[in-house]
Amino acid sequence: MKPVNSLYPDNDRYFFSGGLRFSCVQCGACCKGAPGIVRVTQKEIEAIAEYLRCSAEEAAETFCRKTGSGHALKEHADGRCIFFENTCTVYPVRPGQCRTFPFWVKNLRNEQAWKKASDGCPGIGTGAFFTFEEIIRMMDFSVS
Repeated sequence: MKPVNSLYPDNDRYFFSGGLRFSCVQCGACCKGAPGIVRVTQKEIEAIAEYLRCSAEEAAETFCRKTGSGHALKEHADGRCIFFENTCTVYPVRPGQCRTFPFWVKNLRNEQAWKKASDGCPGIGTGAFFTFEEIIRMMDFSVS
């Protein structure tokens, strides 16, 4: 794997080139509201199954829906993630898409998009410091 700096030699043009702070406070703001798609891989389904002490097949059938390219988590009628009940019930093994929030391409397009994301997420701007390189790796994961 090439170093991030060689892939983004002009990283100073990104508003987050100096890094950003974020700490998940498990408020669920990103887990509820408008419907969305949280894609899950087979490995993630297996990790959730192990955590919940059920088979991967049972976890896929109970908590996932098929999509054109694999599986996505089901949602309650109100748009809330199937695993959100006052907090994430599978937080230690939550899917990569969840683990990389808020470092998604749509939130990092510019400072205005980051500000809009921070309006709904109390963890943005607090807690752990993420370097430009760490952010780019999470962005790359979120679009793969």
